[in-house]
Amino acid sequence: METPGDLVAAEDVLLFVNAAVTATGQREFHTDAAEQRLSLDFLHAYILGNYRDLYAAVLALDVNDHNAAMIVRRLLETSREATDAQRRTEGRLIARRLALMPPQRVYRLFAELRRAGVNNRRTRAVVRDWIAARPDAALDAVKYRGGFRTALRHAHLAPPGPELGDFAFGGEKSRQGRSFESPLLDAWRRAHYQKSAVYELPYTVAEGFAAKHGIPRAAFLERIAPRMTRLERLRLQESARAAGADAVAVDLARMPLTRLAGYVLGLPVEQRRARRAELTAALEAAARRTAGARQGTWGRVAAVLDDSFSSYGSGQKRRRPLAVALACHHLLAVLASEYVPLWTSGRRDALLARPSGATPLGRRVLDALETAPEQLVIVSDGWDNAPPGLAAEVLRVWRTRLDPAGATRIVHLNPVWDADGFDVRRLAPGVPTAGIRDAEDLVPLVGIARFAEGRTGLPELTAHLAERTAAFLAAGEHTGGGPDTGRSDTRRSDTDGEHDGEADE
Repeated sequence: METPGDLVAAEDVLLFVNAAVTATGQREFHTDAAEQRLSLDFLHAYILGNYRDLYAAVLALDVNDHNAAMIVRRLLETSREATDAQRRTEGRLIARRLALMPPQRVYRLFAELRRAGVNNRRTRAVVRDWIAARPDAALDAVKYRGGFRTALRHAHLAPPGPELGDFAFGGEKSRQGRSFESPLLDAWRRAHYQKSAVYELPYTVAEGFAAKHGIPRAAFLERIAPRMTRLERLRLQESARAAGADAVAVDLARMPLTRLAGYVLGLPVEQRRARRAELTAALEAAARRTAGARQGTWGRVAAVLDDSFSSYGSGQKRRRPLAVALACHHLLAVLASEYVPLWTSGRRDALLARPSGATPLGRRVLDALETAPEQLVIVSDGWDNAPPGLAAEVLRVWRTRLDPAGATRIVHLNPVWDADGFDVRRLAPGVPTAGIRDAEDLVPLVGIARFAEGRTGLPELTAHLAERTAAFLAAGEHTGGGPDTGRSDTRRSDTDGEHDGEADE
């Protein structure tokens, strides 16, 4: 029989999962970056100190890279506190998670470990194995030279080959004064004085050389386009078009759904209108790819989608909450056999969504329930203010008096972490709330929402995490566990084998 302590433990871990999915330590609409970091640091310390096994198991969930790096760092910092069995499981989870993270994020983590003086045998083994599994050490030496060099020094590792040793640790004159057998290393050397060699380098490295040689922006983008990842093409598409470099194009339909939604919302309204057919088709294609075999299996679905002014997010996370809502809108349209979307602003044209106005969640929830859906999904930061508290009262009455049997399944997905409350903001006690980072996680989050209702406790949650951990590790063994084997979902398909740029953080 479960004790009150078990229920508290389950609530604590679910609270941490919400934070690990949504929080990035950056400014949000209602809280600044310092508040976010302080609350997040406390939560990590609390969960690690009280539930170490479950804390490590969170690495198997779809948490964001910021929190994954924090978990890895804290597990390595506290190695002495773990049992032998814990260290073995944690080692496998750490290796698998690092293999899925963008390389620059991993190198940044290694640099943080060095600054913190964390250099135990376990840490050195993690660094050694990760670098050994990298598919192209020369690429890392060129693209992430500082991080590559720091990681080798910190783990007391010999460079993988004398050439890389000379390149990473030799002086600038030494690197430029000799030829290298590696084509990439030699291209870097020649790029100092030969313009044509610039186009043999990765885009992020070539950009600095292009500026040094004074190469016109349009000409540079045209010629470097084949060396860009799809994510780089997406980021540069509009600036390249303005510069006259039409070759920098990307197949929008192949982009991850949430990232594509963010791109669409970043376009001026006039462009969205002019490109309506193209953008809508791309969003629908990305949604179908994300839904896979689940298309049309959810029955009647209604969605309340928050496009109030707070959905702008912050200067660091511009329009991120709105992008999640727009991506969820397109995914739910594909999952449902019948679908009713209701934006808080009353807007009916999702493509032209923009952050504006108050948040009349209660009214929209009433409208949604009147359609008698089998599933109601609310995507909002939870700040119900027109009038305040109406959504909570509507949901309470619906659940306790009008639908006590739960014929309509209701779930609230919140893309914003509330630092003051150490959790994502909830609408009503009887409605499960889960943090959401990407719309691609919508299906598993709706599935796990039962744990947030308070009807299941620690044994069920522990069993679920154990199941996810086993599947997570098995997937790594199946793919070989290399750094660029990628996730099974669609979010990492934008990198053409090399994670480039920050992971939305």
